[in-house]
Amino acid sequence: MSQPTLFTPLRIRNLEIENRIVIAPMCQYSAEEGCMTDWHMMHLGQLAQSGAGLLTIEATAVSPEGRITFADVGLYDDRSEAAMARVLDAIRKWSDMPIAIQLAHAGRKASTYKPWDKQGQIPPDQQGGWQTLAPSAVPYTTGYTPPTALDSAGLDEIRTQFANAAKRAAKLNIDLIQIHAAHGYLLHQFLSPLSNQRTDEYGGSLENRARFPLEIFDVVREAFPAEKAISVRISATDWVEGGFDIEEAVAFAKMLEARGVDAIHVSSGGLHPDQKIDVYPGYQVPLARAVKSAVNVPVVAVGLITEPQHAEAIVASGDADIIGIARTALYDPRWPWHAAATLGAQVRAASQYLRCQPHTLKNLFKS
Repeated sequence: MSQPTLFTPLRIRNLEIENRIVIAPMCQYSAEEGCMTDWHMMHLGQLAQSGAGLLTIEATAVSPEGRITFADVGLYDDRSEAAMARVLDAIRKWSDMPIAIQLAHAGRKASTYKPWDKQGQIPPDQQGGWQTLAPSAVPYTTGYTPPTALDSAGLDEIRTQFANAAKRAAKLNIDLIQIHAAHGYLLHQFLSPLSNQRTDEYGGSLENRARFPLEIFDVVREAFPAEKAISVRISATDWVEGGFDIEEAVAFAKMLEARGVDAIHVSSGGLHPDQKIDVYPGYQVPLARAVKSAVNVPVVAVGLITEPQHAEAIVASGDADIIGIARTALYDPRWPWHAAATLGAQVRAASQYLRCQPHTLKNLFKS
């Protein structure tokens, strides 16, 4: 019997993933001075046993000021690299699941409290806070400190930071880098006319607003081994009138494809507090479909995809090539197992877990 499309392999550059389910990056706000902790070993370790095709490490800052909170993971010095190596070594001892990393800079949305402690931004003169950076001196919302508009030297520094983080990722034998250009963080801030009010070659037209994100792609591509894949996560709409929209997102996706991107992860929103989103299961799939219709690289759909039949329909119909799960995987860390059981597919399980295969599903686990 043929496998459902969701459980067929897919090649992304030289990386072959066993199925079309990827664990999307999820911030844990549990690092210490940019360094992963035992929490990350438990969190990522359990997800590495999920049966998904690819596991993505949370948004990983390329500099201390690029962190969303003071408790975010970074990959910007020897200490943060060593801490990540410790976690990866432990996971890889027991799992051969490919591991990706999302490299990010929070821009004007940095220097915030942990979300379970308090909402909002920590002022730069208070403990845990710092002066943020952005394309323009436009704060995210009321009560946020206006960011410092990046000058030429600042742009150079961030290019170097992304390149250095990519080199560290290569040393850690990361299988794929995802560049974070979504959810209102720095690269998205350049893309959106709501946050980018520059009058130089980095502002104005879409071509200009896309210039810096494309430059970041170029330096990461140059720094990461040529045989390894790079994807980009985008917010395909700001959900605000006058903001970055699906038409511009499709045009940007084409620019990325021309630059050599290996996959595009399509999300949305996060740029402006006035966003109006009609949330329903698969509400971002139409955005992924629009991008996929314009490019010839794999496209990831994400957002309230919780039912196996829905996930299968998305990839079987060609709306997207891959589905991303995040909170779904936190709620059910064996979601890929359960999806395989529902769809009549097979999935990989650790030898230590083979005995838990249900008697009614004799062929669920790959031998």
